[in-house]
Amino acid sequence: MNHLIEHSLFLMGEIGGNDYNHALLAGKSIDEVGTYVPFVVETIISTINELVEMGAKTVLVPGNLPIGCSAAYLTLYNSFDSTKYDNLTGCLIQFNKFAEYHNKLLVTKLNQVQELHPDTNIIYADYYNAAMQFFRSPEKYGFENGALKACCGGGGTFNYNDLILCANPTSTVCSKPYTYANWDGLHLTEAAYKVISKSLLQGPYTVPQFNSLCPTSMLKEGDGLSSFM
Repeated sequence: MNHLIEHSLFLMGEIGGNDYNHALLAGKSIDEVGTYVPFVVETIISTINELVEMGAKTVLVPGNLPIGCSAAYLTLYNSFDSTKYDNLTGCLIQFNKFAEYHNKLLVTKLNQVQELHPDTNIIYADYYNAAMQFFRSPEKYGFENGALKACCGGGGTFNYNDLILCANPTSTVCSKPYTYANWDGLHLTEAAYKVISKSLLQGPYTVPQFNSLCPTSMLKEGDGLSSFM
């Protein structure tokens, strides 16, 4: 078992999303939910430490996604105040800053874990900035219908209605999901996750870079990872 653990890649997360989403979408203030962040991060770190004690040598730890770009938040926190929105992406600034706060604290704690366990690869996966690529330039990644409107939902500006969620008999589903980045208001489409995964595994959005530790170029065409890419 120890041999298996030592030669496995552990993916921690993405943890924290539901802790924050359930509270924020239920109407709790962002200041109150901000007090949860140290506890969420400490839980992640505690689990990593336990894995390391069991013999884990490579742990990939994702940060949180830019929740201010989700159709759910854009709908429920809709405002006529233009200063609340990022001019380039149309995302809600306050909620993206919240995700950045979580990620900054997480990185600080991960660095501490790495210092304590120099023989273990603690890899931070920057989901936030990997996703911001297509929120800033959706058409560049093939998202002809933009990055903010949900493919599956209950209507409205962003096709999100908390009373008519995706899979509700009266909800609607787009005919070309691959042209959307947002699936149901809270989750991304398969096409969007493909951009993120490729950016992590082959690009610069992990610290240290994933492909410098686990070279994906060594995989043969037809292997699970290369075919997914």
